[in-house]
Amino acid sequence: MPLLKTDDPMYQLLRDGDIKTFNSKKEEGAKVDLSNCDFRNVDLKGLDAAGVDFSGCYFRQADIRGVDFSETNLRGASINGSKVSGAYFPKQLSALEIELSLVHGTRMRYDEKA
Repeated sequence: MPLLKTDDPMYQLLRDGDIKTFNSKKEEGAKVDLSNCDFRNVDLKGLDAAGVDFSGCYFRQADIRGVDFSETNLRGASINGSKVSGAYFPKQLSALEIELSLVHGTRMRYDEKA
């Protein structure tokens, strides 16, 4: 599936770095499906990622420091070269999967047993 640069207003908020407005709209119940989106070089620090579908997304060199992805779908996402200090990942992602994606850009595969 090709990466999207969509007109979705929630996606545009993140691309524009308006994390505060994104979080507010999400809290108010805005629909959020960001699967297969392109987040290259985007600063996502402070993002409320709980419940968001980021499957298939491309986070190359994004700043995801401190983001809690533990309740997020990251199946098939890639974090190559991203800043990940303090980020939480879903328990279904092994440390090896995260490292392979961070260093080599592989798409992360979930361990269904976790």
